[in-house]
Amino acid sequence: MYWHSRMDITAELPEPNADDKRKASAVVETIQQLGQTATPAMTESNIFCMTIIGQVEGHLVLPPQNKTTKYEHLIPQLVAAEQNHKIEGIFIVLNTVGGDVEAGLAIAEMISSLTKPTVTLVLGGGHSIGVPIAVAGDMSFIAETATMTIHPIRLNGLVIGVPQTFEYLDKMQERVVRFVTSHSNVSEHIFKELMFKTGELTRDIGTTVIGSDAVKHGLIDAVGGLGEALKELNNRIEAAKQSKVEVTLQ
Repeated sequence: MYWHSRMDITAELPEPNADDKRKASAVVETIQQLGQTATPAMTESNIFCMTIIGQVEGHLVLPPQNKTTKYEHLIPQLVAAEQNHKIEGIFIVLNTVGGDVEAGLAIAEMISSLTKPTVTLVLGGGHSIGVPIAVAGDMSFIAETATMTIHPIRLNGLVIGVPQTFEYLDKMQERVVRFVTSHSNVSEHIFKELMFKTGELTRDIGTTVIGSDAVKHGLIDAVGGLGEALKELNNRIEAAKQSKVEVTLQ
């Protein structure tokens, strides 16, 4: 009799419906992916945030274990952000070790040619070809503990030791120097001095600058984090709106 009563109670328990299963599955997935049970509510923003993380991947596909940012993914996003009337400002966050020079310069040129207010923020590191990307915005910030490595351009793999190869490297290096000096407050003399300085890096030449040093040299505009960068971007968005209103009134 006792056994039958237990069977009856079990039979009366309601089966979980499909919605409950989906909710439970979503919670488990959020815990696995983000380490939390709930994510902040996503509201439509007038700011487009782009992250450049790991190594900038260019014409060659990097090994699968490398954390990469593919430039062919970024360029269409920047084009879409420029064309989208709802997006009023662009925020670019960098934590990159560098990568393909031409791909990095392509991204930097795209950022610098945007007509909408653009602010960049270096977190962790903005090394190598990350330097031109970091200075490409209207205003650049760097975290106090973030670093930037400036070094001459190098080639990977087989290098043909002929004068033409070194001439090509020299011209590419001049492209980087010209871009950085024209989009920041650093002089060509200081930038090249940092680039060719010996003794700063093990078995290499170049210089690593930290937060305030990057600002002191004129590479980056200000030391700051997420709050300061977003505040500056919002101020520039409001200034852009105001200038449009004044032009309309005239």
